[in-house]
Amino acid sequence: MGKVKEPASTYIVDKEGKKTAVILPIEKYEELLEDLEDLAVIASRKTEPTYDWEELKNKLKRDGILSDKI
Repeated sequence: MGKVKEPASTYIVDKEGKKTAVILPIEKYEELLEDLEDLAVIASRKTEPTYDWEELKNKLKRDGILSDKI
């Protein structure tokens, strides 16, 4: 099955032909907002401690969140 082509963006230009604004399909705009929110969360958490998988798995098992079978 072929790909569905996304609607193109439309640019608004000034008298000199310089792009000054863009009109996007609402779906693309909402995707961009979600991406910005995700990046903001990532940036806000970059100083949080990290755990390797085994350490995290053991902690979740101790806390009863994860089954011992895993």
